[in-house]
Amino acid sequence: MLVGLVVLVLLVFASLSFGSSDTTIQQVWSYIFHQDNATVGNILLYVRIPRTIATILCGSALAVAGLLFQSALNNALASSGTIGVNSGAGLFVILGAILFPGVFIAKSIFAFMGSLLAAVLIFFIAKKNVSKSTIVMAGVAISSLLTACSDALVTLYPDTVMDKSSFFIGGFAHVQSANLPFVSIITLLCLLLAGLLATRMNVLSLGDEMANSLGLPVVRTRYILIFLGATLAAASVSIGGILSFVGLIVPHMMRSIMGNDHRYLVPSTLLSGAILVLGCDLVARLLFAPFEIPVGIILAFLGSPFFLWLILSRKRRLQL
Repeated sequence: MLVGLVVLVLLVFASLSFGSSDTTIQQVWSYIFHQDNATVGNILLYVRIPRTIATILCGSALAVAGLLFQSALNNALASSGTIGVNSGAGLFVILGAILFPGVFIAKSIFAFMGSLLAAVLIFFIAKKNVSKSTIVMAGVAISSLLTACSDALVTLYPDTVMDKSSFFIGGFAHVQSANLPFVSIITLLCLLLAGLLATRMNVLSLGDEMANSLGLPVVRTRYILIFLGATLAAASVSIGGILSFVGLIVPHMMRSIMGNDHRYLVPSTLLSGAILVLGCDLVARLLFAPFEIPVGIILAFLGSPFFLWLILSRKRRLQL
């Protein structure tokens, strides 16, 4: 945790200091201490600081959302991307933009509705006692359907999304500071509640029968975890677009380091998610500077091989 905090602080400094615009580290830090360059000040206040905050919020939200879904569904392959929650939020964000153009809070509310709808669909599929792989395949099918609906709406209303490719791939090029306070409050509140539910997630991981015998209301706890995960995914989609694999990569990495105790998993997953997305966003800005690519592309290059390895390793364990 201490190493993670140090890495996050260093990445924040780097995010404020480097970018596609032609500024030097000395100019940036001179403005921070002396406010002597209005151009650099505008870049910091209206571009880099909001973008840095947005990446930290999105990374933390998606990583913890993945952990919550994995705990609620008892499925290590579950995340807001693999079970269609991100796609549901993305579809409803577009609906909110069509019905209430220019009203940011409407997009956030609609994003929550879409993510919750997709999560509830997956939850009811999971209740049918189907295999874990079937749940993931159902999530892929739902995600494809919702993405097709989003594409259809964008085709019919092309001016709905400012940058369609950035939204569907995931990126922070168009983050606006006015959008951050509401999302920040919702995200921080949900992250706090997730930390308070860590002990219940530990009990839930013992199995339904054991959890019931220990007095845990299993169904209610699952609904609460899904609700929190859907809200976190919706908050992320409303400011960062549809980012994939964060909720899948980070919880597994943290389990291998921290173990299965959610009292440590929740804060370490939160911190590592912020590090991953902030680091990938920095790479996306600098790799082809002054041009930048959506951060979702970097995450896809990291997440796709990890997802394949995870599926193959689980299959190998089952065969043994």
